[in-house]
Amino acid sequence: MRRTRLVALDRRTLVRSSLLGGVAFTMAATPAVRPPMIMHTFVESHDWAGKTVHPVTTYAMSGLGTADREYADACSGTTIGEGLAVQGEKVSDAGPSAVASWLGRLDLAVASRT
Repeated sequence: MRRTRLVALDRRTLVRSSLLGGVAFTMAATPAVRPPMIMHTFVESHDWAGKTVHPVTTYAMSGLGTADREYADACSGTTIGEGLAVQGEKVSDAGPSAVASWLGRLDLAVASRT
């Protein structure tokens, strides 16, 4: 319900600016298949030229939904990389292996917990 309210509010929130100068890629994670306004505010306030954005969402039935298209529209000059969508009800069981597999496909190291 909370994520539905975030999307339905369609309000912008002040986001603390950060530097993305040396960052090659970013994972944009939201608990909804349509990014809430706070994510739009964040992505629209940065220069994405030459960077790659990987959308990450939890969902009930829609997979990535419109997240990849919305980030492509909002992040001009970026490449939208492979995203990850994990069904909310299955995050506890399937989430860790889905994330590890996805990070492996992106050639990102996964540190093991000991």
